[in-house]
Amino acid sequence: MRLKALKFEEANSKTKELFEEIEGKLGMVPNMMRTMGNSSAVLDAYIKFSDALGKGSLGVKLRELIALAVAESNGCNYCLSAHSFIGEKIANIGVDSLKLAREGRSHNPKIEAALTFAKALIAKNGKVSDGDVEAIKRAGYTHGEIGEIIAHVSLNILTNYLNNTANTEVDFPLVEAKTV
Repeated sequence: MRLKALKFEEANSKTKELFEEIEGKLGMVPNMMRTMGNSSAVLDAYIKFSDALGKGSLGVKLRELIALAVAESNGCNYCLSAHSFIGEKIANIGVDSLKLAREGRSHNPKIEAALTFAKALIAKNGKVSDGDVEAIKRAGYTHGEIGEIIAHVSLNILTNYLNNTANTEVDFPLVEAKTV
């Protein structure tokens, strides 16, 4: 353990409040969020960013598939494990689709375009080409949806980097990255 996953009694009052909110929604406080709780500002920002994007135009399935593509790119076992579980059990995504997403692929051409774009954002540190942007537009994504894809990649980079740095203990069925 590099960064501590806080227990409820170790948290400051703001973090305790956030933990209670999370437990009310999820029935538990995952280790990633307990680690974020070392800074109530980080945990609060994560929750607000995640909640705001959840109200966007991208569906839960695409959001989970993007999370898997990003996690595989960044070698984040915690996020691969969490989003594989959430994708299969909550978003009802087939196991084959979950595995393909990790490679930036899908049987659905529009979803594959989003995953390809997400992988390009990571590989190019956000400096995608005109061709990358034109490809995602040709796939039928609006400017707003493209912005949301970028935001989801950013949110997942935050969680990947935090978990990779913290070496967060995985509290979901373990899925390991193929790349590092």
